[in-house]
Amino acid sequence: MPKRNIIKIDEDLCNGCGLCIGPCSEGALVLENGKVKVVKEELCDGAGLCIGECPVGALEIEEREAPVFTPRAILPLDEVNNDINCLLCGKNDEKAYLLQLRKTGEIVWVCTGCLPRLIHG
Repeated sequence: MPKRNIIKIDEDLCNGCGLCIGPCSEGALVLENGKVKVVKEELCDGAGLCIGECPVGALEIEEREAPVFTPRAILPLDEVNNDINCLLCGKNDEKAYLLQLRKTGEIVWVCTGCLPRLIHG
């Protein structure tokens, strides 16, 4: 495995606010059990756009061995679900920006308007 820049998350510092998830255009970050996690290392491009959003300094870039960056490491949208709607409000991608998440091993979608409610309850 090659060495490259990739995000490192300090789970002790992470407060689960989820502010770092939105800037990650590759979808590498998810909220799981109240903490942000890298869902697949090959999705992290190492750009670090998420770092500036973390209010507690739980994110940093480190150089380490990791799988090669692959922006299509997740299934294409048409292979996941042809009818994509927000899990909470039902809006589709014509009416809102949607983010892909995993919940209990299943891929679900949430719009940016509902994301804070999902994170904070």
